[in-house]
Amino acid sequence: MQKIDHSIIKNKEYLTNRLGIGLSFDVDFRELIILKKKVQLYFVTGLVDGDALTEIIKKLVSINDDENAKSDIFQELNNRIVHEQVKSVKTMDEAVDQLLSGLAIIFADGEEECFVVDTRHYPGRTPEEPDTEKVVRGSRDGYTENIIENTALTRRRIRDERLRNQMIQVGERSKTDVCICYLQDVADVGLVDLIKNELGQIKIDGLSMADKTIEEYLVSQGMNPYPMVRYTERPDVAAAHLFEGHVLIMVDTSPSMIIVPTTFFHHVQHAEEYRESPSVGTFVRWIRFMGIFASLFLLPLWLLVVQEPELLPDTLQFIGPNEVGNVPIVVQILLADIGIEFLRMAAIHTPTALSTAMGLIAAVLIGEIAIEVGLFSSEVILYVSISAIGSFATPSYELSVANKIARIILILLTFAFHTAGFLIGTTLFILFLASTRSLQTPYLWPFIPFNDKALWQIMFRLAMPLSKTRPSIVKPTNNQKQS
Repeated sequence: MQKIDHSIIKNKEYLTNRLGIGLSFDVDFRELIILKKKVQLYFVTGLVDGDALTEIIKKLVSINDDENAKSDIFQELNNRIVHEQVKSVKTMDEAVDQLLSGLAIIFADGEEECFVVDTRHYPGRTPEEPDTEKVVRGSRDGYTENIIENTALTRRRIRDERLRNQMIQVGERSKTDVCICYLQDVADVGLVDLIKNELGQIKIDGLSMADKTIEEYLVSQGMNPYPMVRYTERPDVAAAHLFEGHVLIMVDTSPSMIIVPTTFFHHVQHAEEYRESPSVGTFVRWIRFMGIFASLFLLPLWLLVVQEPELLPDTLQFIGPNEVGNVPIVVQILLADIGIEFLRMAAIHTPTALSTAMGLIAAVLIGEIAIEVGLFSSEVILYVSISAIGSFATPSYELSVANKIARIILILLTFAFHTAGFLIGTTLFILFLASTRSLQTPYLWPFIPFNDKALWQIMFRLAMPLSKTRPSIVKPTNNQKQS
């Protein structure tokens, strides 16, 4: 580990060779003469607050005009740097890491330490409501790509001295800031230590995909399509999970916070339910559950009764296509399902001004013409549309895509083996989710293993005064929400 040399010339040579000063335009320095000694200030132009830097330079230059200034340059610098966060470091490696993170470093000739001044001012947008987690009532701020702002948004909602924000750097080249956020007297110590160890063992050049890269190192997902962690861009949702004993992982350059541990049922709840009265919240939650169930099982069930109409009672014999058409029903379902996925991807990559027109063209022209030429039957379009709406009603985007994959598998099994295929596929699906664990947490808790009190709180949105205990699945150190 390279120590800071007492010769400022050698320090400059080291930084020039390592950082490419003079070659990289954004890494710059300023040399001053203070008390007849050279003082050099290094900074990255796009990551520092220019006004704060200018004020620091003014104060340093003013030392020469002070007749009472001491000859101890290090002590004078320490007293004159006008900033709330100043510290000294003794190694070049630490100084370089801080410099590339947006802080300014100050060297003085003859000193084997340098000052690090937190003048960071990251470029980015202002906090605004996340597009994927909008609510009718509630706050309109959301996390941004700036990790400093994100910790502040969380701290604003949790003014507890026991809230901990531990920062580490991940990535040999990117040195991305990753913050582990938790309540010290609530979160499970073993879980916090496990997360720290997993993050400390990450060996990679950089986190180009930020939070997603961290997730793939943190949980062993393999080919499992179901989300092992929960993402949120809402500070109120993150604060609610911290109060319950969860751990929050923030990654710089990403507005999405990772919440661990999570289960399947964490992905089917939405902040909107807690912004309404308990009865309205329960009603909205049940409607959402119905949509998620429809997105998974409606198409396989309809295909099953089409293949075996005798399963239906006489009063429901109208269910099924009136005209089969030229294309097999299972092919129609798969083509329509994939077609809706095409529309979803096209909507993401289409400018907002054109997305509405694109949707009208797809719904009116393509859908109507496909029915008229006999490619699709009207019933297929109906049930595929209901299933798609159920997918869009799923709060977690990752869960909706995973459910779509499971739905396609169930459709194929039902087509191949009829009733036996549907029953076996559904059973295997439940067993698969029951055997899944995320950071040693059962994925289907509280259904499997069964916990009646926790399951009741999932099925019904309880009033806050009645919710007095934290979920046992996170193993909270303090189980009582209200003392």
